[in-house]
Amino acid sequence: MQQPVHMHASDDMLYTTTREAKLPKTPSHTMAPSLVATYSVDPKKTNFINQSYQTTHIFRSKLPDIPINNTIPLHTYSFQKLPQVSNRPCLITSDGKEYTYADVHRASRSLAMGLFNLGIRKGDIIMILLPNSPEFVFSFWAASMLGAASTLANPSYTSLEITKQLKATKAKIVITHAMHVHKLKQEQEEGNTFIVITVDKPPEKCMSFSTVSRNEGKLPEVDINPDDMVTLPFSSGTTGLSKGVVLTHRSLITNVAQQVEGENPNLHLKEEDVVLCVLPLFHIYALHCVMLCSMRVGCRVLLMEKFEMRAMLELVEKQRVSVVMAVPPLVVALSKNPAVEEYDLSSIRMVMSGGASLANDIEEAFHSRLARAILRQVHK
Repeated sequence: MQQPVHMHASDDMLYTTTREAKLPKTPSHTMAPSLVATYSVDPKKTNFINQSYQTTHIFRSKLPDIPINNTIPLHTYSFQKLPQVSNRPCLITSDGKEYTYADVHRASRSLAMGLFNLGIRKGDIIMILLPNSPEFVFSFWAASMLGAASTLANPSYTSLEITKQLKATKAKIVITHAMHVHKLKQEQEEGNTFIVITVDKPPEKCMSFSTVSRNEGKLPEVDINPDDMVTLPFSSGTTGLSKGVVLTHRSLITNVAQQVEGENPNLHLKEEDVVLCVLPLFHIYALHCVMLCSMRVGCRVLLMEKFEMRAMLELVEKQRVSVVMAVPPLVVALSKNPAVEEYDLSSIRMVMSGGASLANDIEEAFHSRLARAILRQVHK
């Protein structure tokens, strides 16, 4: 007998038991609706066949089902509450510049029009080679609005790493900083053509982000299937070279809904929350839990290009950050770094740590420092 197989999805648990039995061969064998049979001839016993039964049991949560509108494009879902939150701050940069939800939507549409004028169509891929920034967010949504997809890359990658990802994805446009353009030359020298757009002053043969974004007009209508790819991040490569992971509109909407929708959401985000985004958006953790979940709820997202302890503490105090998405080293720093005592972090109500478990002494140190904050752990 085979061992039971356990799977789960959303608030329900799917429990599957598989067992094999040998039954006499009969002209017809009826099965109960809850059973699935698979037949195969056993050459050693011609009077018998192997029959595999599979019975599925669904254990439902006591909570109501989560409403998941996963038949629309991701950008439509994420901006669905735009009429209610249009004037609320959406993105805040580390130097204090704010973009409302209306600003973000408008900038994304303008960039989408510019990318369309450069030839980007449904099914194409652009590479976002940027740190956390408003331009990263605009680029992601612009691609989605065109039915294209974005592949996300770490700006600190070497030329070889970027070249590998460009070859694998066949990206037609790369959006980056001027300081990283030299890493793209190997791929261009090999005859692979793509357009380079820089968010700062463009080097020779590159285009300016501000110029491409300066477009008005109505975007062409695109028939986007919910199972179309919307982003192609690459895995961390812990078991070899990094690999592209296809994420669709439907899959990301479903994941976001599981986190923030329903009567008992996993993240418990509120519209008034200020969510710190110090983890890189080119990793799925920050992209999903910070950017996508926050924008669905209507939170403010505080963008930091890179981690620096005192700069982060100053921003948390100044902007009254209430939610911090973290990894264990950041939780350790909040728990033990003496600089923390110099700042008012009383606004933090929740810290979510992902990637690996925390030792008991770290949890205790955290709670002694930030007694009002809830520490949640999400890891394999």
